[in-house]
Amino acid sequence: MSTTTAFWSPPLPAMPGAEHHVIETPGLSTHLAAIGEGEPVLMLHGCPEHWWQWSRVAPAVAARGYRVLCPDLRGAGWTVAEDPRLRRTTRLHDVLSLLDALEIDRVHLVSHDMGVLTAIQLSYEHPQRVRTAVQLSVWPAFATIGPRLFPAFTHLPRFIWHRPGASLAGTFSPRYVAHPMSPATIEAHLAPLQRPEVDAAVRPLTRRLVLPEAMRMLRGVYRRRRLTVPTLVVFGRQDRPTTEDLMGRLCRAPQRYADRIEFAYVEDAAHFITDDAPQEVAELCVDWFARAA
Repeated sequence: MSTTTAFWSPPLPAMPGAEHHVIETPGLSTHLAAIGEGEPVLMLHGCPEHWWQWSRVAPAVAARGYRVLCPDLRGAGWTVAEDPRLRRTTRLHDVLSLLDALEIDRVHLVSHDMGVLTAIQLSYEHPQRVRTAVQLSVWPAFATIGPRLFPAFTHLPRFIWHRPGASLAGTFSPRYVAHPMSPATIEAHLAPLQRPEVDAAVRPLTRRLVLPEAMRMLRGVYRRRRLTVPTLVVFGRQDRPTTEDLMGRLCRAPQRYADRIEFAYVEDAAHFITDDAPQEVAELCVDWFARAA
């Protein structure tokens, strides 16, 4: 484990109070930002973001007595992999290896966007490792996928057919944010794409993680399983088409599929909810940890 940051390229964006480490596991050097002391909270970022997505959420959660861990998942941020190949559960195995290396048995799990897919896998396959879960901007795995949800996938072609060097700045368009991001914020989110291996991972992550998991949801794989981890699902009210009405239709009788699941909706926030409403996200997380653990 190392706290040296001088060698990071491109330079790391700032999160006051954070420690930066490299966690070595077989075939992977994971960059990890950590802050606070207490029960461990693992935050899994979305795409095309990285650990810094949590830069305004993690300190607020840490201030309430938690040790918040924000890794760069394989193919993102400043994490380095010996083997660039990615499969549906590659990131799941990476997370398990990371927890083992840190000697952490159980975590509160917070995830957003693509990170939710790995969180879902962890919750279903290894529920003993998850104390509580908060998933942001993605429906429960047992939801009935229907045509009204298809607009949520309109951004995928730019990732499926991503060309090396092509800008992903359009991902942060008004379609996905309630409050326009500054150019500096967008640049910080996209900075690791300067690394060829991160840029090259965009297509395989979409094709080998997102699409296979979407197909599993479409086929009802998770409706034939039981979610035992207490889970809070959070959406921004401006995150179309995942409205409260639609989620009520697609997730009827959730008690049939989950021991304990609740939904929350944040005003004045869209898909990139951690940028639009970081304090609200932090408060929801801390409240759920306390109520559901």
